[in-house]
Amino acid sequence: MKKSASKLFVAILLLSILVVSLIGIILCVILYAISNDIALNDETASAHIYNYLSSSLVDSETIYIIIIFSLFIPLALLCLAITTIPAMIPIARRRKLQKMVLKAQRKLRRNEKKAAKIAEKNDKKAKKKLVARFPQLTRIDAESKNRQVVAYTACPLDELCKQFRNFAAEKLGLYYDIANIRRFIAGMGISKLIILRGISGTGKTSLAYAAGEFFGNSSTIVPIQPMWKERSDMIGYFNEFTKKFNETTMLCKLYEAGGRADVYITVLDEVNISRIEYYFAEFLSLLELPDASKRYVDVVADSWKNDPEKIQNGKLLLPENMWFIGTANNDDSTFAISDKVYDRAAVIDLDRKCAPFTCESPSVCHISYNELIKLFEQAKQTYALSDESRRKLARLDAYMSDVFRVSFGNRIMKQIEAYIPIMIACGGSETEALDDLLARKILRKLEQLSPAFVKNESDGLIALLDELFGMNTLRQSREYIDKLRKGY
Repeated sequence: MKKSASKLFVAILLLSILVVSLIGIILCVILYAISNDIALNDETASAHIYNYLSSSLVDSETIYIIIIFSLFIPLALLCLAITTIPAMIPIARRRKLQKMVLKAQRKLRRNEKKAAKIAEKNDKKAKKKLVARFPQLTRIDAESKNRQVVAYTACPLDELCKQFRNFAAEKLGLYYDIANIRRFIAGMGISKLIILRGISGTGKTSLAYAAGEFFGNSSTIVPIQPMWKERSDMIGYFNEFTKKFNETTMLCKLYEAGGRADVYITVLDEVNISRIEYYFAEFLSLLELPDASKRYVDVVADSWKNDPEKIQNGKLLLPENMWFIGTANNDDSTFAISDKVYDRAAVIDLDRKCAPFTCESPSVCHISYNELIKLFEQAKQTYALSDESRRKLARLDAYMSDVFRVSFGNRIMKQIEAYIPIMIACGGSETEALDDLLARKILRKLEQLSPAFVKNESDGLIALLDELFGMNTLRQSREYIDKLRKGY
């Protein structure tokens, strides 16, 4: 509206200059004609006008004032226009600039509102992420910073087995044969997975529980459910609705064990009530990796800034100081454990109860993981498998392969070379250790063959065992072959 008013003012000013200029020009022409005695030829009314004008205008001073003003006013108006119009140009420019500024300000405000909405949306997302999706693992991180350093104890493996047996009897009222205690400790030296087989009530779960108490770090009992089929059943899953991870007891123990020096034991109670090859498949594969620093368990698919310290890129490193002890009942309500699991695990049969006995009052052997591994390595060096025993095993392997199409395999040979020295260091014998592995690792594979074929070839197998290792020395192996003969 202001712009229209300024344009109207300029138009009126120019029109006024034009009108006044025309009036001045007309008067000047008339004056000029009179002053030069312009003659009129006829005595008409125009002649009278001429005479009147010539006598009144020329002789009057008023006419000169009018002429002067008629000339001065246009000049004044022209000067006013010259001074006003340029002055109005910056005003127009300023107004145009102001309009552009206002437009930019409105655009800026719109952008600010849009940015505020985006920031608010991002803040909401950030607030969601600020909420700890691993509350229990975060709590473990906080507690570990205030954890006091504990003192660890150490003793030879044979003394360790005796103290363990006495501790279970005196403190927990659990009685085990010393041979089974040795098998348990030696089994820890060859695999992170131990399978305790036997009928119900023989103390399988109690043995694993007693081991945790003896090492000064209570075992974690994980009851296996019949519907378990995948890894998330063991470690939990991320809930998209609550934006939190449903942390299981096992996940918390895996996380807690990382970076700690204690020996950790997780009991997979009734491990074969569901198929262990399904829910424990990832762990079986990871435990086979020779480099322990690459055993990462996938926990979540992404990474949050406030995730616990040991969760890196959604993965958790499987701790080296964690052993998994599976208890398996031999009845119709359970699934058969496959060769894949048996070949990787240390298998112990608990079929008989041990009679109560008296013993000295023992103490907790709070041994560290590194010290226990050190004892295992020392045993392998001190009681390494002899060349004679290697030749016997090679001959037995060739016989089993030719007759039964069953071979030891590299994994089983590696376990034999580790198990026998540790078993000897625990107070056992080489023959006893070899008998354990033959019965539970090699002869067990004969169950997949025809019973009639095994029965026909069993005499030759027993004769070879007696020839290689002595008459009636491999008691467990002979008992197992007798079971296969009888078909159960």
